[in-house]
Amino acid sequence: MESHKQRRRRGTILSLLGFQKLQEARYQAEILENDEARFTLEELSYRTQLAPFTVSKVLARAEGVDKQTLEYFFRAFGLELTPNDYLRVGREAEVEEESLTQQPTYYSKLSTHNLALKIDWGEAVDVSIFFGRADEVSKLEYWIVNDRCRLVALLGMGGIGKTSLGVKLAQQIQQEFEFVVWRSLRNSPPLEELLVNLLQFFACGQPVNLSENVGDLVSQFMAHLRSHRCLVILDNAESIFASGDQSGRYQSGYENYGQLFKQLGETVHQSCVLLTSREKPQEVAALEGENLPVRAWQLKGLSAIAALELVRTKSFFCGTDADWQNLIQHYTGNPLALKIVATTIQELFDGNIAEFFAHGSTVFGSIYDLINQQFYRLSALEKELMFWLAINREPVKLTDLRADLVLPVAAMKLLEALESLNRRSLIEKKSLPQNPVHFTLQPVVMEYVTDQLIQQISAEILGETPHNSPLLHSHALIKATSKDYIRVAQTKLILQPIIDRLLQKLRTKQAIETRLKEILRSQQQQSLSKSEQTTSRFPPELEPTYTGGNILNLLCHLQTDLTGYDFSHLTIWQAYLQDTPLKKVNFTYADLSNSVFAKTLSTVISTTFSPDGKTLATAHFDGYFRLWDVNSGQQLITYQGHIGFIWSVAFSPDGSTLATAGEDATIKLWDVIAGQCIRTLQSHDGGVLCVRFTRDGNSLVSSSADFSIRLWDLSLGECTRTLRGHSNRVWSVALSPQSSILASGSEDHSIKLWDLTTGDCIQTLYAHTDWIKSLQFSSSGMLASGSLDKTIRLWDVECGVCTGVLTGHLNGILAIAFVDDSNILASCSIDCTIRLWDISTQQCLKTLQGHNNSVNAIAANPQGTQLASGADDFSLRLWDVASGECFRVIQGRNNWIKAIAYHPIFPDMIATGSEDRTVRLWTSDGKCRILYGHTDLIFSVDFTPDGQTIASASADRTIRLWDVATGQCTKILHGHTGMVTGVAFSPDGRLLASSCYDNQIRLWDTFTGQLLETLPVHLGMSIAFSPDGKKLAAGSFDQTVRIWDLETRQCYQTLIGNHNWVWSVAFSPDNRTFATGSSFEGMTRLWDIETGECLHVLPGHQDLLWAIAFSPDGRILASCSSDGIIQLWDVASGDRLATLEGHNTWVMCLAFNAAGNILIAGDAYAAVKFWDIQTKQCVNTLKAEQIYQEMNIYGITGLTTAQKSNLLALGAVEAGR
Repeated sequence: MESHKQRRRRGTILSLLGFQKLQEARYQAEILENDEARFTLEELSYRTQLAPFTVSKVLARAEGVDKQTLEYFFRAFGLELTPNDYLRVGREAEVEEESLTQQPTYYSKLSTHNLALKIDWGEAVDVSIFFGRADEVSKLEYWIVNDRCRLVALLGMGGIGKTSLGVKLAQQIQQEFEFVVWRSLRNSPPLEELLVNLLQFFACGQPVNLSENVGDLVSQFMAHLRSHRCLVILDNAESIFASGDQSGRYQSGYENYGQLFKQLGETVHQSCVLLTSREKPQEVAALEGENLPVRAWQLKGLSAIAALELVRTKSFFCGTDADWQNLIQHYTGNPLALKIVATTIQELFDGNIAEFFAHGSTVFGSIYDLINQQFYRLSALEKELMFWLAINREPVKLTDLRADLVLPVAAMKLLEALESLNRRSLIEKKSLPQNPVHFTLQPVVMEYVTDQLIQQISAEILGETPHNSPLLHSHALIKATSKDYIRVAQTKLILQPIIDRLLQKLRTKQAIETRLKEILRSQQQQSLSKSEQTTSRFPPELEPTYTGGNILNLLCHLQTDLTGYDFSHLTIWQAYLQDTPLKKVNFTYADLSNSVFAKTLSTVISTTFSPDGKTLATAHFDGYFRLWDVNSGQQLITYQGHIGFIWSVAFSPDGSTLATAGEDATIKLWDVIAGQCIRTLQSHDGGVLCVRFTRDGNSLVSSSADFSIRLWDLSLGECTRTLRGHSNRVWSVALSPQSSILASGSEDHSIKLWDLTTGDCIQTLYAHTDWIKSLQFSSSGMLASGSLDKTIRLWDVECGVCTGVLTGHLNGILAIAFVDDSNILASCSIDCTIRLWDISTQQCLKTLQGHNNSVNAIAANPQGTQLASGADDFSLRLWDVASGECFRVIQGRNNWIKAIAYHPIFPDMIATGSEDRTVRLWTSDGKCRILYGHTDLIFSVDFTPDGQTIASASADRTIRLWDVATGQCTKILHGHTGMVTGVAFSPDGRLLASSCYDNQIRLWDTFTGQLLETLPVHLGMSIAFSPDGKKLAAGSFDQTVRIWDLETRQCYQTLIGNHNWVWSVAFSPDNRTFATGSSFEGMTRLWDIETGECLHVLPGHQDLLWAIAFSPDGRILASCSSDGIIQLWDVASGDRLATLEGHNTWVMCLAFNAAGNILIAGDAYAAVKFWDIQTKQCVNTLKAEQIYQEMNIYGITGLTTAQKSNLLALGAVEAGR
């Protein structure tokens, strides 16, 4: 928005005659065109084609405009501008004005003009400059003039413009009354004094017999209101109300005002009393109604245009559109606040709005005093609620606000306090569709209350303010269970400023830590003292308090080393500990309610909301499924449901049952409340990839890697029909909401439509060029399909026609979901993004970014307001559909060792790559150097032949080269657009090869980091050079292995025969045999390199096969699996030589040493085990330290069983006394 300089006083203004002529024409237009409603400033701007600012100037008649502007305005209402309609600015026209005042005005036509009008404006303010409020004036005028309201309350917070609006309204409707009188109650006049003053005014200087009894005075006053049409305006009515109690309660001695207001509302009379107040009188609250003679109007801030014009009258300002919008929204259009801040911006920041906001605090001086006056009138409960509303920082519903309180408060008392705050105009009520009322604070009030909170908490910590009910005890400084962006805001705006204040006083971080520890010890002593007094109960019931959680959050923000800290016997509420190491911390008998810890969470494969939208189910890579509370993000249930992946989860229509589909070829039905498996369905011959309930909940449909679709009768637990026709895995099924049609999408690139009643395939749809991963029907019956060919197609199933193609994703689409009954479709992709599409326009509305890896799962809640997404980055994210904002991230933490390699020269050194994003260099005696830099899990590591460099491949789409001697990263190789799943150096060390989910193998120059070549592959999973360096092999998602000749860079051989993804490949040292590991099959295959013939199939594992490795002499092949065992195979015969057991968890990677006598293996418990090949015994174990190593959680309360299991998996212990 352009800046405007203040113009010189010149030009023309409307004469009173011209103004009245214009108002008359405007009035007629409003009757004919606008149902008698007043034209707003915006409507007048549109009608006249003049800027709103110019329209305001014309109507205000205070600042000159050019004559042409007046002509435009007149022509807009069918008028011709004559010389009598305008005056030169500064020209005196007193005679003309005086004569014109005798003529009927625009508003006199609304009623009989009263020539005997008596007016006493008292202390009424000047409103010659007035902006906006046309709608409010029109509404209030209608109430008073047309509806003949007897008592009207004009309510709003201080500075909002009640007084000015009251004056403007009274001026506009004064001709409707015989008497108009304005009186201020600012100085709290006793009622008898006010009534005497009013009755004397009504007497018009004539002697009047006034009683000394208040009751009689009220009767005289009411009699006059009945016999005469009077407008009485009583300004600042809040001055007669008491502070510290609920709003609208009177000061002692002023209760008789209540009796007057009651009579004004209940007694028939022809007058109107207009009250302006920051608080609503209880009599008004009791008597008001839409069709009753008592009404109340809650005044909000000025419109954006009116606020803008008001500010610009002050002087020159410099700001962008965003700056102006921020300024007006921040002060919610409060005229007084805007006037004050405009002066400040002009005087201190030379009119620069951006500099003003960059400075920091926006509550100061008179604005501060204005809010301060109201705040200190509040009761203790009202202040407590104000602090909680400031902490929550967004609209919060009553039940959540009640749950925040340390001590329970009766619902009725809480409602009374909130209603009192609303009547005081200090809080706002937000009503959302299909949602309960929410409460919040205006931005300026929120800033003031937050500042009060910071001051009081800081003083309490420093021991400067002894308080009967300290805020440190009663209020959480941050809420760990809040939406992520709210918690970040709480940290920035509350936690950090408190620490800043403490630093000003205590000077050092160490001094703050010492003071916080003193408070902790005091809390513990109180707790233990109660324990000694209460011999009948152990452990004793802990006091409800936020103190412990607040202290812990402050220590975490200070980045204090918490090793060995003692938080036993303490209430630790709302502590955010997801990323905080808590080594040897003692939480014995602590109450950890609503505290957030790190979670063990593997890749999310599938997710779905319950029918009521309150619970979220997720299915995972490790065979577990989890249930989450959507509101808090807390984990409710964790169960291992299957051996291997869980591919799909679905709630029954009534939400009582959850179905899970696993790679183990079973479907399991779970009681959601009890968390128990109530039935297992078996019939498929391969992994079950998708499961859906029918609309009535009595049947289930499933699809499988065995190419079939099956229908199940849930009452019998039997398969009632099998549908066959696809020639490859069937990844998805969807049921039409309007018919008996079932759609299925397959790896064979086709969609089939089936009639469920007959089981017949009625149509096959072809258009996609790659696997079809996801199908969804809209509520109207449209079918959408998402494919690895990067497109979404929309289908009319009645005629089998593709009606649209949505393009934009940069890699394969893994899942899609329609959002409620809207035209919005959500999709997620290997390209790490989520897109929202408008189906009607087929355009992308938003791209949601945040995941660092392939996004596998997407679901919309039934209300259509939220999305859930799950990805390979071990995170679950919740998104607001309207804003596209991620409001919660549930980040999994695993120390799974995914990659391992022996140093080629130093037999004592190994390297590992983990899911915690680190590369570790170990020596066999347990010494470890950690290399930081990657931002996602490590898939693969490899040493150069000389051992000086190590390469690491990560899901963050980069490859890093590290100097082994220094641990420094020497190069970062960019270019891949998906997870980099494998790296391998050529035998001479000059080439580095990488495999990736972006369908490319890349060859790099090791020394320069330059990209040399790109080779095509279908979702590359693994890679290996031949021992002579002439061949390169890659295993992929499409079950094949491609082998390239590196001289010609041509693929000369493709090995076909694996029946699942090829996660591992290896050349034998003699270059004659090639080995492949087929993941879900659990099988290893040996191939003749020259002929491509499969020599042996080694079926030794019962779960996912992760890795294979040849011994240096080529005689032994080792394989490892999720079944927790390592198999050793004789390469020549294909016989099993030995089974190594001892990991007790997934074994994910392995490697032989150069001598071939030791095999190392990394597992999902962050352990590396050394196996002696001769004795078949584990001779050494190295283990990475975990985030909660030896944290004692004995006797804790406040956490679910699932949450406790998480902590134990991350290193916690339960060590009793």
